[in-house]
Amino acid sequence: MRYIFPPAATVHVPIARSEAVFPVHRVYCVGRNYADHAAEMGADTREPPFFFSKPADALVAGGGKVPYPPATVNLQHEVELVVALAAGGTDIAVEQALVCVFGYAVGIDLTRRDLQQLAKDKGHPWDMAKGFDHSAPIAALQPVDAIGHPTRGTIWLKVNGQSRQHGNLVQMSWNVAEIISKLSTYVRLTAGDLIFTGTPAGVSTVTRGDQLIAGIDGVGELSITLA
Repeated sequence: MRYIFPPAATVHVPIARSEAVFPVHRVYCVGRNYADHAAEMGADTREPPFFFSKPADALVAGGGKVPYPPATVNLQHEVELVVALAAGGTDIAVEQALVCVFGYAVGIDLTRRDLQQLAKDKGHPWDMAKGFDHSAPIAALQPVDAIGHPTRGTIWLKVNGQSRQHGNLVQMSWNVAEIISKLSTYVRLTAGDLIFTGTPAGVSTVTRGDQLIAGIDGVGELSITLA
């Protein structure tokens, strides 16, 4: 096969304590999966999980310097537990869902909140609010063999040393197995898929030069600077 120009390189994420890397297929995200964050976004009931996507090349593997995006005056952070799949399928039962998981990582879902609100007001898609370049920093993956399946533990984010988000994985409205199961009713999940599983309350606006450090107990930490 002859391409008219060289195809893009495969997006990948490092794996902790390994020379191997995780090749990324798709990136899915769960909205409003912590009750306190749902409340600060204007929802007051437990909703069925809903999903949106980011392009794989929006990932910033390992963190570091992240360019401040254009077309926004209200960039906000969302620290999240990220699930990496080594297998998939459709209509996966909740009881079998965790078998598909390769590992976990700390991620930050960067959001152009002003564009998101405008899209909501007009009934338009969220793509330009969520799926922009460099919008998904992610730390190295921690394999399940090393850390198990985290179901509790502090999830937090600091901006310039000040605490902004502080929650616990037990506060997730829908757990990892339930998320995988529900998502598999919409799409065929495959090895290489990543799922950002939602954020606790405390999302706030960040500006150029801010340093963000995020972490999840037992999973790791991630540091980025908005360049």
